[in-house]
Amino acid sequence: MTMLLRYAVCTTLLWSLLSPASAQDTPLNASLGERIETIKNDKLFPVDLVVTVFQPEGPGPFPVAMLHHGKSGGNAHLQTRNRPIPAVREFLKRGYVVVAPMRQGFAGSGGAAVGDGCNIEGNGNAQAEDVVAVVKWLKTQAWADTSRMLMAGQSHGGLTTMAYSQQPDAGFKLFVNFAGGLKYQTSCQWELSLRDAYARYGKRSSTTSIWFYGENDSYFPPPVIAPAFAAFKEAGGNGEMVAFGPFGADAHSMFGSTDGLPIWLPRVLAKMQNLGLPTEITLPKYGLSQPSPIASGYANVADVGALVKANANSEKSYRLFLTKPTPRAFAIAPKSGKQHYQWGGDNPAVLVLANCEKTHAEPCLLYAVDNTVVWKKP
Repeated sequence: MTMLLRYAVCTTLLWSLLSPASAQDTPLNASLGERIETIKNDKLFPVDLVVTVFQPEGPGPFPVAMLHHGKSGGNAHLQTRNRPIPAVREFLKRGYVVVAPMRQGFAGSGGAAVGDGCNIEGNGNAQAEDVVAVVKWLKTQAWADTSRMLMAGQSHGGLTTMAYSQQPDAGFKLFVNFAGGLKYQTSCQWELSLRDAYARYGKRSSTTSIWFYGENDSYFPPPVIAPAFAAFKEAGGNGEMVAFGPFGADAHSMFGSTDGLPIWLPRVLAKMQNLGLPTEITLPKYGLSQPSPIASGYANVADVGALVKANANSEKSYRLFLTKPTPRAFAIAPKSGKQHYQWGGDNPAVLVLANCEKTHAEPCLLYAVDNTVVWKKP
């Protein structure tokens, strides 16, 4: 056994012994039929993979939407569980069961994530091996209609999706790539490695795919992704590019935002319908339950100066809040001059008030929700 292989084996064994509870987690949402399953992958030394399932009401079997997560900076085990709630709701409304696995080394899943390097093709293929294990498990579940499936992924999950599309299960009719790729900060020419990876995937990928990339994507702007997509197509890949222009502060976050739904949902639904996948809303109860915020008329959400007048010490936090995707909420603690903001999830307006009051030990007030100022000047 080579020294490199011994190191990889020891690293995998070490991570497999670490408690998955070390990853921060989010409470389950029973109203969305959310639960956690644990399966084994098919590696030489199998480790546990955490799989979040959102299952609609009814006996099933349900068509499947499998959604793959990206890669945050730092320790991958400290990522939170993948819960792209805006997309989850849209698929639940249409009778799909949503399956969101965490790959090896991410969040509560065991093992070690594939290390940095410039072999982006190999990294994607390694991620796809975990997807194969999840699909194999899915085919044993009575509630899953594995003859009608689609797969989507964001960022590193988009790369994973396209890597898996080379040898997919026949039940997958559509692959959706949201800002997919992998960017290394090392001195290697990762842009060329990304292009080469997609070229090689294109040689073996024949199932319909649709790609979404924005103009102001901080990871994969047009000069990076355009040649990569062209290489995918030239190699024989079956893909359509949707270059949707600028989006918010960073188009890389489009998929996770409610504001992104008008960009991707109609295009994906049209593909689904053409491929014989269900698109009709049959379970409207899974739509957004909270009412839209009512503007107070105090200020425009982008008016940082107005926020400073309301809470003098909040400018830095508020500027960060404005870069976050919706759903989002910003609360102020008026006595101490402190603040708190939250984004993502199902109802950040409720969570931000609870967290603000717990942190600052005083009643807090909502200042802004999504793109609307709701605070009223006393």
